[in-house]
Amino acid sequence: MTRPKLTYFDMPVSRGEECRLAFALAGVDFEDHRIAREAWPAMKPTTPFGALPILEIEGHAPIAQSNAILAYIGRTYGLHPTDPVEAARHEAVMAHVEDLRAIVAHSTRYVDEGTKVRVREQLAETTIPAWAQSVEAQIGDGPFYAGARPHVVDVKLYMGMRSFRRGVMDHIPATVFDAYPKLIRLYDALESHPAAQAWMKK
Repeated sequence: MTRPKLTYFDMPVSRGEECRLAFALAGVDFEDHRIAREAWPAMKPTTPFGALPILEIEGHAPIAQSNAILAYIGRTYGLHPTDPVEAARHEAVMAHVEDLRAIVAHSTRYVDEGTKVRVREQLAETTIPAWAQSVEAQIGDGPFYAGARPHVVDVKLYMGMRSFRRGVMDHIPATVFDAYPKLIRLYDALESHPAAQAWMKK
């Protein structure tokens, strides 16, 4: 194995897709190993934490957790700050995206549809705007989080917002981020980036 090998489900979503997209932005030739859902139960016990994605680098133990993978890609290929304080700020935002994902995932557990609707509507009215406001306050002149050039934090934010912006979250309007122009600018800049465009058209 001479190329980095990224393993995730055979779908262009969530944590796996953000790692693929980071490789694409970096212009790195990597092995995009996709597995079917039915293959996952047998594979799960062999992974570091029982979850995907995982990244394999020749001569090293597998790397798990999407934020760790993104930080590795960023540091290795120039898409993450070299200054440790600035890097920590970026990593905090990446963790903040995972916080949002965990809250939304919890809302899917309700069996009663009426309860699910109420919880999702509450998320759209209070939780998601509070999340967005805290990120919005940290973004400068842009278009990306740290200025003119994208970093892995921008990929994380883009993928964290994408399912909402595409209107696929039941009972959460696609306009939920519209009051936050810097976030929208970042999202649009990443989506229109030539390397991102080329990857998403594959």
